[in-house]
Amino acid sequence: MTDSQKRILVTGAAGMLGSHIVDMLLARGDAVIGVDNFLTGSQANLSQVMSHPNFDLIEADISQGIDVSGSLDAVLHLASPASPLHFKTMPLEILRVGSIGTLNALDLADRTGATYLFASSSEVYGEPEVHPQSESYLGNVNTLGERSCYDETKRFGEAAADTYRRDRNLDIRIVRIFNTYGPRNRADDGRVVPNFITQALANLPLSIYGDGSQTRSYCYVEDQAAGILLLLESNVTGPVNIGNPTEYTVLQLAELILRLTGSTAGVRLLPLPQNDPVRRRPDITRAQDLLNWEPRVELQDGLTRTIEYFQSIVDSAR
Repeated sequence: MTDSQKRILVTGAAGMLGSHIVDMLLARGDAVIGVDNFLTGSQANLSQVMSHPNFDLIEADISQGIDVSGSLDAVLHLASPASPLHFKTMPLEILRVGSIGTLNALDLADRTGATYLFASSSEVYGEPEVHPQSESYLGNVNTLGERSCYDETKRFGEAAADTYRRDRNLDIRIVRIFNTYGPRNRADDGRVVPNFITQALANLPLSIYGDGSQTRSYCYVEDQAAGILLLLESNVTGPVNIGNPTEYTVLQLAELILRLTGSTAGVRLLPLPQNDPVRRRPDITRAQDLLNWEPRVELQDGLTRTIEYFQSIVDSAR
């Protein structure tokens, strides 16, 4: 390692966001240790870095604990299943990685003298009564129901990081992530963008839950990763919203994907899941003022790149 090279551990390294962060860290010359148990991450997402001399992969579940010899400059804790589908199919795994796994990652950062970055979520705002959501808003979260396994572990993770900051003087960062999409998202992830794209490419009707009037703000994965690394390198403890403040209804998203793919299958309306937020949009004033960050990729451009990625998977399977 050179004097300027940092040694950074990333949990959830094989996920969509984690793998893009790994790429960016390696591109700037850091040494990276990726940790993943491949529950929802994919080894294919790391195929481009597996032979990189500065990359090491540890296949492990952070919930079971992990020890790394030597010092670390940073621990980025991104690991967790994160889609509404996972809330139904693996809620206990979400609870474990978001609680025990979070404490294990914090202990690792504490032992190795690392800065600790926790990937929190807009889910801490729940069904917001304030719009858009700034970091000072305390949220309106239901502690019960299918979403609570994820929402509450993100709130726990923020509390745990702040407790280690106060009690152990740990250098921490907290990022609140809003609706990320892009290449390397799993086709069966269950979130709205991969759902719509895979259905459109198969010329199947796009499944809209509710009447499609609910809104989201979609942030392209490379923008999201860049914002997280700016936060890591800053002296801002957080929390900081990193997301795209441009708001779209789910129906607008569906119509755009239908147009970009050329699908003529239309949409079908299904019942809205429990506690699905009606509106979600970040106030990114802190990110703009403190990190000089804002998203650069417009939704149409980001969706075009994402559609090309999913089309390449379809073509390779033929």
